[in-house]
Amino acid sequence: MGATQIRLEQEGDWWVATDLATGVASQGRSREAALEMLDDALAGHDGEGRPPTDAELRELGIDPESNVSGEEPADFME
Repeated sequence: MGATQIRLEQEGDWWVATDLATGVASQGRSREAALEMLDDALAGHDGEGRPPTDAELRELGIDPESNVSGEEPADFME
């Protein structure tokens, strides 16, 4: 595996970490937090992530029973 280049910039109170090869970016209140979030984002980008659990969806205010991925609403493009 080749070298990875990451750009790390401070924007106001936030740090933004961007993987230059993929364009995937994340942010955090500290450099360390931004890099940790970037690791998670890259894992999802590379297919290493996992779908959220029903409990995780509920914590975000999403009803797992009505959450359907990959389907457009019935009135889409009408």
